[in-house]
Amino acid sequence: MVARLQIVQWATVASDSPARFPGRPRDAALDVAILSAAARHLGERGFAGMSMEGVAAAAGTTAPSLRRRFRGKLELAVAGIDAMPAEPLPGATGQPRADALAILENLRANLVRRNGMAIFGTVLAEERRNPELLDHFRQRLEEPRRERLRQALARGAETGHLPVGLDLDAAVSLLIGSLYACYLRTRCIPGDWAERTLGMIWPMGQVMIG
Repeated sequence: MVARLQIVQWATVASDSPARFPGRPRDAALDVAILSAAARHLGERGFAGMSMEGVAAAAGTTAPSLRRRFRGKLELAVAGIDAMPAEPLPGATGQPRADALAILENLRANLVRRNGMAIFGTVLAEERRNPELLDHFRQRLEEPRRERLRQALARGAETGHLPVGLDLDAAVSLLIGSLYACYLRTRCIPGDWAERTLGMIWPMGQVMIG
């Protein structure tokens, strides 16, 4: 329900731009259908296999109607990524390890949902030709979680649970990168991945001495 509201909000903001969308009021329900179809086709068919005509048909509209909203396939794909349903980040608890674990579990939840990893693979494959796709994927899913994870690890170092000189950027990349490595090896991300991975650098109850 939250994800649908996010898409409707995006569509409503877009419909408030008379310079770009002149004429009669936009159909918010159709905007939701278009963005959902765009994200689905991007994950299932890749950017190369995605088409304006295919997305229009899946959304129950026509290609000319779609082109009145988006200048081309790239703009449509970017909008689809920006409107991807996402589990919101958990609130901070004041317990650094619990916060780090919750953030990793949140990242997993967002990427194991339908087409999450497929879309990541698609935007990565298009990095040279259409870097905007990867940029928006990062901004939508990874960067907010990367920053929150870094903050949790920093608090862990401040409280003596992690080494004071811990390379935070390297630690964050190690933890997040293991998710992608796990998927490449097994084509799934086990439910205990977050705890097992975090435990490699931050065992439960660990306190640094000296």
